Amino acid sequence: MGKKVLVVDDEKLIVKGIRFSLEQDGMEVDCVYDGEEALAAAKGNEYDVILLDVMLPKVGGFEVCQQIREFSDVPIIMLTAKGDDMDKILGLEYGADDYITKPFNILEVKARIKAILRRNDRRAQNADKDKKEKARESFGDLTIDHEGRRVYIRGREMNLTTKEYDVLELLVNNQNKVYSRENLLNLVWGYDYPGDVRTVDVHIRRLREKIEDNPSEPKYVHTKWGVGYYFQMDKE
Repeated sequence: MGKKVLVVDDEKLIVKGIRFSLEQDGMEVDCVYDGEEALAAAKGNEYDVILLDVMLPKVGGFEVCQQIREFSDVPIIMLTAKGDDMDKILGLEYGADDYITKPFNILEVKARIKAILRRNDRRAQNADKDKKEKARESFGDLTIDHEGRRVYIRGREMNLTTKEYDVLELLVNNQNKVYSRENLLNLVWGYDYPGDVRTVDVHIRRLREKIEDNPSEPKYVHTKWGVGYYFQMDKE
């Protein structure tokens, strides 16, 4: 899929040239010519980058940049005709990622766009990697796939019931925190559940039978006598 770019400038010849050049590189380009159109386009579409002129009719470029930042973190490159350092500083303070001074070489514009897109792609890949790593956690022989709601011991899947999994995930997500039987009953089964705390004890016992090598000497789900249950195990 080609990247999608919004070009905002009231000089139509400049816009036409930028659009032609970016489309030659396989990018999809939307063009608008004033600040109001820019805000409408940014709110109504998903862009990979926005080229935004400072001097615009109706709503100025700095204000457009500031308003976009209230609802989007899309990369913004400011275009300024003045070459004034103050314009560059203001653009960055209002949330721009980069700036280019007019008159510019279209090759420079394309190089800046591609550099920002590469950085964003790397960030997205790293974020996706982090998400996947967090979605699957290992504690000794125990592995929990949070997205798939599956639990494995030494690679072999354990057939947990919904409530057994819910109890385990709650304890894992709050390691070393001791939950009373009443708390677990309310959080997992709900405050309207008509059963009593023995329900928790039964599920803890069954959970241990499935994930512990020796349920009477648990490595994962521990009992704090007279208080409740907690999860404790260092990650590998």
